[in-house]
Amino acid sequence: MPFGVFEYDGKVQLGIAIGAEIVDLNVCHKIGLFEHLDIPNVFLNDCLNDFIGLGKQTTNKVRMIIQKELCDQNGLLRQNSQDVLVNQGVVKLKLPIKIGNYTDFYSSKFHAENIGKLFRDPNNPLLPNWTKIPIAYHGRASSIVVSGTEVKRPKGQLIEGGELVYKSTGKLDYELEFAAVIGKENQLGEPVDINNAEEYIFGFCLFNDWSARDIQSWEYKPLGPFTGKNFASTISPWVVTIEALDDCKVPFHRQNDVLGYLKKDNDFSFDITLEVYLNETLVVKNNFKTLYWSVSQQIAHHTVSGCNLKIGDLLASGTISGKDELEKGCLMEKTYGGTRSFKLLNGDERIYLEDNDVVCLKAFAEVNGYKIGFGKAEGKIIANND
Repeated sequence: MPFGVFEYDGKVQLGIAIGAEIVDLNVCHKIGLFEHLDIPNVFLNDCLNDFIGLGKQTTNKVRMIIQKELCDQNGLLRQNSQDVLVNQGVVKLKLPIKIGNYTDFYSSKFHAENIGKLFRDPNNPLLPNWTKIPIAYHGRASSIVVSGTEVKRPKGQLIEGGELVYKSTGKLDYELEFAAVIGKENQLGEPVDINNAEEYIFGFCLFNDWSARDIQSWEYKPLGPFTGKNFASTISPWVVTIEALDDCKVPFHRQNDVLGYLKKDNDFSFDITLEVYLNETLVVKNNFKTLYWSVSQQIAHHTVSGCNLKIGDLLASGTISGKDELEKGCLMEKTYGGTRSFKLLNGDERIYLEDNDVVCLKAFAEVNGYKIGFGKAEGKIIANND
């Protein structure tokens, strides 16, 4: 039962997805479903931030009330179902959160090794610091868009035939990622203890960190990604709370060679299947649990300097990859740096993305015979004719 924001009949409001329908939380508040919680109507908003700010105790109660009401055929929700339930097919899904800051990590060891082997010693692909700290860069929050938004092919500086040119990227790539939505703030100067990090996670959504590899390769030294990344990132419109994923938790591998602030007893990951479709061809299938760095470690390291997180901040995982071909989470890995093409179901060959290509990220977790879905993060590439 994920939370999101939708536009219907000229109004923008908060909702919970349930199958093909949306529970209108604004209407639920009006008919008194949350009366005993004594909370303001934060449901007629254009983002989840104020709702998240009510705190986990309240947001979890809202989710449980809706769950109970949906199972009660004689309850208030069912009595008012004509007003409460809205078909997803007639609404416009919006960006679910107001994102003040976005950080992109580099947490998959398989991905880091695969990329390292392309550009460094294949027998020693990782930089010395990679297994010591969760590497990350600060991305551009203003260009994060909701699923369904078209992505214009970016232009920039790149090297072509040994010459520096200005043109549209010819090496446009997707990156399969998962993002944590921050649900609690820490004060400036006060790091988050790793054992308390889970309190700061509201939930998760899908994330596609679009990348222009030729622009990126020219600009990234010495300070890292810039215009090759800042033109667009796509997220799914629904945020699944961390509490809803309790049954998906799996033990996290223990790292003995990290400093104490990154060590957590009983750290965890999640058994969540991740997929990428390119023009309806399945090109990636792997699992969130393969990440080397946990979300708790990401938060602990992000704040170790005293950096203050804000409600609605996004912490993306970085490309999630595995050891097998179908588990490689971006085209740079899949095509070995652009040296090998592969075929789609319709027979077309690809190295990098072409105009009119559609990339769709999906995810699901299976628990006790039922599935938890995360919606999709989809984008279509359009030409840049400017």
